[in-house]
Amino acid sequence: MSKFQKTISKPVSIIGKGLHTGVECTITFKPANVNTGIRFVRMDVDGCPEIKADIDHVVDISRGTTIKQNGVRVHTVEHVLAAITGLGLDNILIELTEKEPPVIDGSSKEFVDALLAAGIAEQNARREVLEIDKTITYSDPDRGIDIHVLPSDRFRVTFMIDYKIKTLGTQYTSIYNMEKDFAEQIAPARTFCFLSEVEELKDQGLIKGGALDNAVVIIDKEIDSKEVEHLRKTFGIREEIILGANGILNGKKLRFKNEPVRHKALDLIGDLALLGIPICGHVIAARSGHASNVELVRKIKKEYEKKILQKRFQARANSNYLFDIQGVMNVLPHRYPFILVDRIVDIVPGERLTAIKNVTVNEPFFPGHFPKQAVMPGVLIVESMAQAGAFLILNSMDDPSKKNMFITGIEKARFRAPVIPGDQLRIEMELNKFRLGMARLVGRCYVGDKLVAEAVVLAQVVDHQGE
Repeated sequence: MSKFQKTISKPVSIIGKGLHTGVECTITFKPANVNTGIRFVRMDVDGCPEIKADIDHVVDISRGTTIKQNGVRVHTVEHVLAAITGLGLDNILIELTEKEPPVIDGSSKEFVDALLAAGIAEQNARREVLEIDKTITYSDPDRGIDIHVLPSDRFRVTFMIDYKIKTLGTQYTSIYNMEKDFAEQIAPARTFCFLSEVEELKDQGLIKGGALDNAVVIIDKEIDSKEVEHLRKTFGIREEIILGANGILNGKKLRFKNEPVRHKALDLIGDLALLGIPICGHVIAARSGHASNVELVRKIKKEYEKKILQKRFQARANSNYLFDIQGVMNVLPHRYPFILVDRIVDIVPGERLTAIKNVTVNEPFFPGHFPKQAVMPGVLIVESMAQAGAFLILNSMDDPSKKNMFITGIEKARFRAPVIPGDQLRIEMELNKFRLGMARLVGRCYVGDKLVAEAVVLAQVVDHQGE
């Protein structure tokens, strides 16, 4: 596994129809700067908004994975994400002229071929990897689904399916070296569905772009010539439909004996990309689909959310704290002499945070603020609460450098004891409410075990203006 981040060397495009929406779309892969991650760009929407490939943006998992950000959707992203992840790419912009990428032949092969033709470029930034150090399990007994993520020396996937259909039966696949095997052994595996599902999917408004050349249709029921003709008319199929002797519609030949389970592994790899960071672990899955894959990713993120956040902003890990001053400044815009948070010692993303401010005799405000009896100004204690609260909120933004958080109000402020040189201020912030960019934060400051100040801070997140 590469130690450095990767992107592609030049843009490359593919044109085709979306599987479920049927829209004709041009997808263009473009190089991206370090730490950009994977982002879709809707070129057909005013302002060309970006949608980050992130588990928190998943809004639909009905026969595919759909993501949404700021009201803009991208449907069926898993085959594109699998191609990018399978090739070990970290940073890429995916421009779309419509709401769904092309399905092409139902696999990731053409995406992989295009990305390889564009060239892989190593970047001058370290690649962060989440090392799985404990077993993570997701299970749905009613549907017979089991997924286990185990510690491993690299990213591996093992997948098993079993269907009570002779054409499929029990199938198994395993990928032990993603960079070596994905392009040839997994990427060409095409999506599949059952004949009994086809009309139901059509009635649900799905597979509008479905055709016999972009999916493997497994025959799981008997149909007569009248129903065959109905299928042709329903899907606008011009060619003759044959009930293949191999149990596949039109007798389509499989690319691999176990192609269906390989495609299931492909989908899983694509869905895992939504974690936003590559993992070092062995994923063992039985009978999972998009819904269970997404729940697994949510579980991994919840279990490792502090570590994932730390890898994003903190260069050096330390067992005594999560973020040092450099990590804090990677999120907050403040600088000396007005940065009033030195460390973040604990955080539950989106909920609460504990920060430290070391109050030294060299603080620039002491010489002029009661110089004969140095006391930290109360307004600066409130400011330290606001900055800690800003870290709690801004760390979840795609790019904190493009955002500021301004105080809009202060409620219930109380100062219970003076803060003097040599004190260590422990700032505890709780996010009480955050909606439409407006935040309500409850803050308490301690020196040792003594409560010295408290306040409710009201604030607004706004776009950064200027350079």
